[in-house]
Amino acid sequence: MRKLLFWGFIAFLIFFMAFRPDGAAQMFKGIGAGLMAIFQGLGDFMTSLMT
Repeated sequence: MRKLLFWGFIAFLIFFMAFRPDGAAQMFKGIGAGLMAIFQGLGDFMTSLMT
């Protein structure tokens, strides 16, 4: 079941990028911005611990 969900997700990503490239780009930009915010917060936290 897990393998089926994984390959289904991969197929959906390929389909999404092929037929909706603008939407896919916006989605990946959003994911990247979210990850950057998480790492920035972690860095701020570590800096606060060290000072």
